[in-house]
Amino acid sequence: MSQSPSELPDKIIVDRRKSYRNSDVRNAVRKTRDRLAEQGISDPGFDSELLALYARTVQSGTLALVLLAVMIGFGGAMVGFSIMILLWAVVASLLYIGLGLLGRRYVAQKRDPRTLQRWITAFAAVHVTLGFGWSWFAFVDSAVWSDTQVLMFKAIAMLVAMAASATINYNLRWSVVAEFALPVVALAIAHDAVVQTTALVASAGLLAAMLFFSFIAIRLRKASLASLSFRSENNALIAELEMARSISEEARRRAEDANLAKSRFLASMSHELRTPLNAILGFSEVMAKEVLGPLDNENYRSYANDINQSGQHLLKLINEILDLSRIEAGKQELVEEPLRLTEIVEDCIGLVRMKATQKTIQIDHAFEPGMPRLLADERSIRQVALNLLSNAVKFTPSGGHIQVKTGWTASGGQYVSVRDNGPGIPEAEIPVVLSAFGQGSIAIKSAEQGTGLGLPIVQALMAMHDGVFKLKSKLREGTEALVIFPANRVMDELPAAPVEDRTQAAGATGRPSGARLAAVGGN
Repeated sequence: MSQSPSELPDKIIVDRRKSYRNSDVRNAVRKTRDRLAEQGISDPGFDSELLALYARTVQSGTLALVLLAVMIGFGGAMVGFSIMILLWAVVASLLYIGLGLLGRRYVAQKRDPRTLQRWITAFAAVHVTLGFGWSWFAFVDSAVWSDTQVLMFKAIAMLVAMAASATINYNLRWSVVAEFALPVVALAIAHDAVVQTTALVASAGLLAAMLFFSFIAIRLRKASLASLSFRSENNALIAELEMARSISEEARRRAEDANLAKSRFLASMSHELRTPLNAILGFSEVMAKEVLGPLDNENYRSYANDINQSGQHLLKLINEILDLSRIEAGKQELVEEPLRLTEIVEDCIGLVRMKATQKTIQIDHAFEPGMPRLLADERSIRQVALNLLSNAVKFTPSGGHIQVKTGWTASGGQYVSVRDNGPGIPEAEIPVVLSAFGQGSIAIKSAEQGTGLGLPIVQALMAMHDGVFKLKSKLREGTEALVIFPANRVMDELPAAPVEDRTQAAGATGRPSGARLAAVGGN
């Protein structure tokens, strides 16, 4: 089954519909997760991450909880509690250490969603066991302190433990309630017979504190859930950007390969394209000039002239395309040699002067005398100057004026400026005319349309010479084309040797000074 052109692989490098689908899915997922976070219901996909955060927090907070239990145990022993307080401290420390080891084991293993509920149950069981341990603490008595003092000590200790548990274990839902609900009830029962009112007030206060810390834990858990949601969205966005970047890089690489292949193809087709054109031009010229005999029909001579003119135009187009393609393919080599920029510009002005005279266009060339030689490729510089002058003559109206300047730049380089008083180019169209095959609105309306490759060739050749090409123009004010060669291409003129030095050198060698100059010139 054949594929349509729009379904070919190269045509679907970038599926524009995909970004919209990804955006819709991402928005839907974000709204769902935000709603779940607001309701306190975790996304099943986040439960494992939340439990991992809980396990890491427990693992890092185990030492603090053990120190808290040890401090309570030793503090109680110092103020007159029985030896049971130290035994309780040991048991509580072991339980906290066991909780930390369980968290470490969960972090170390490969998480499996199928065992997630089992781990949650295991952690909850440890918290319930810790609740029994704190209930045991509620029944430990002191032989020195009064019942009220003992009650206050236990209440403060349990309040501090609640705060620590809420800070560390908030990612496990209802962990504070599971650990301290039973101890609060046990504290009220243990001291009800002696200090009923005080015990009830302390238990009520601890109950309120437990609910408050549970609320804090829930809010912290929601913050963790929101943080995970944002991180997931950030990761998804980064992945999408990476995918878009890879697609863009692949598309750019293919475009560069295609452009390079095109340039290499055109650069290698010089002989194949020019050979038949030369035959067309030669034979049409022979026919038009009736070299081999007269043509009886006048139309044949007219057709021969038309064929020759069309062939000349096509040959010029092919030459410009091949020149630009050769430059883009990197096959254009510069044959650098010392040359006079003013002399090349004068030669090019002579080539276009006939056409300028036909349009009664005046061309003036102002240059600074005594300019040193420039190290450049003569053929390329001639092509640059000729393209600029041809464009100026082409778009300058009859009776117009073209001003050509050659001189020094402020940085020590050399420049050529070609300015005409033609119709000019709108500022917005300057990037268009500098692109390959680009033509401005004035050129399109003009009767002398070109190929749109002259200025891009100038720009490319100047870039090969490390130079700069600038095009300045305003509508109905004319156009100025400026090419600037850097100072490192200007060759310094060697000063002539003083007369005394030349005489001494001639006497030392036993030859006259003229022979010395001739020898220097020969070298």
